[in-house]
Amino acid sequence: MSKQAISLLALPVTLSATVAACRFTTFAGAQSGAGENAFGVSRTGGVSGEKITADVLGTAIVEAGAAVTAGDTVKADSTGRAITWATSGAKLGQALQAAAAAGDLIEVLLIPNVA
Repeated sequence: MSKQAISLLALPVTLSATVAACRFTTFAGAQSGAGENAFGVSRTGGVSGEKITADVLGTAIVEAGAAVTAGDTVKADSTGRAITWATSGAKLGQALQAAAAAGDLIEVLLIPNVA
């Protein structure tokens, strides 16, 4: 499990829903859904109306939604966790570390994304 992240740009986002820490988040302040674009990765969790910081450029710590191999391109699962991109959905980053199972924290190189 990684604890290292090199954020080159972190921005505030006002939450519109409950968001857990280390999840891909949307521009609207919710956790990204399956295959959705992401604004960034939440550093902390929060509830609707709160402001949190999201890492939007550089590397970030993301919770894995399944096993991930280092080097895999990742996308968001239905709860904003990183899973391996296969054929569809927005490519959100590249795993810099492997995840053995869901719940592992891995460092991800964030990339500009478009679904």
